[in-house]
Amino acid sequence: MSTGRHFPIESFLWSVALVAVAAFSVYLAYEMVIVPRRAMQDQIRQQKETIVKLEQEKQRLQTYLKILKHIDRRARVEVLQQVRDQQVNLQTTIRFTETDASGKPISVSRDITLPGQEVYFDTMLIKFDDNFVEQGDPLKGHALMLFRRIFSSTMRAEDGFVIDREGQPPEIYAEQQAPSDVEKELWKRFWELANDEKLAKQHGVRAIHGDASYMRLQPDRVYEISLRSTGEVIITPGTRLTTPQAIQ
Repeated sequence: MSTGRHFPIESFLWSVALVAVAAFSVYLAYEMVIVPRRAMQDQIRQQKETIVKLEQEKQRLQTYLKILKHIDRRARVEVLQQVRDQQVNLQTTIRFTETDASGKPISVSRDITLPGQEVYFDTMLIKFDDNFVEQGDPLKGHALMLFRRIFSSTMRAEDGFVIDREGQPPEIYAEQQAPSDVEKELWKRFWELANDEKLAKQHGVRAIHGDASYMRLQPDRVYEISLRSTGEVIITPGTRLTTPQAIQ
């Protein structure tokens, strides 16, 4: 008669079954609870990151649109008269006045008589890299413009009437705020920067050039020339003077 104990097969099988059930339960819990929860957390994190990026892009676009609408320099051009001289050549007399946003003069008006009808407003522009614009840099966050001279289609540009002195910051800027050394250098080295890509990049300059916008002027009309912060020079359609200005 054997005195050894029988191996508890039934108990062992039940233990194995319980372990299997427990393992399967853990697996189901992981697959049905943990994995979906992690996936949801990843999705929420991605959505938050997307929202942050969209908000940053929204702010960038709002800043750019604000800058786009901002006018840095503006001038009013009144056509005082158009008459023909003794040689039957048309002569156009205009009054050029720089103004602020409300239309108030900020410089002494200049009466100028030019031959012909098509009048050019010669400007010099400095435009900076977009990142300066987006950051709202106090100097490079907007384009700089110099009203160089005014001339007509029937005269040489070199014989035009000088407004701002070339190579120096515009006097109108100096009156509002003393120009910085950087700004002085930009105007002083204008043509050097315009012809040296490496030097221009060192100063954050994206574009630098002259621009001569023109308009065929009509008598008793007033036009506005303006510079947007992005560097766009605009001449508005002429409107009729409410009261024609007398020539002094």
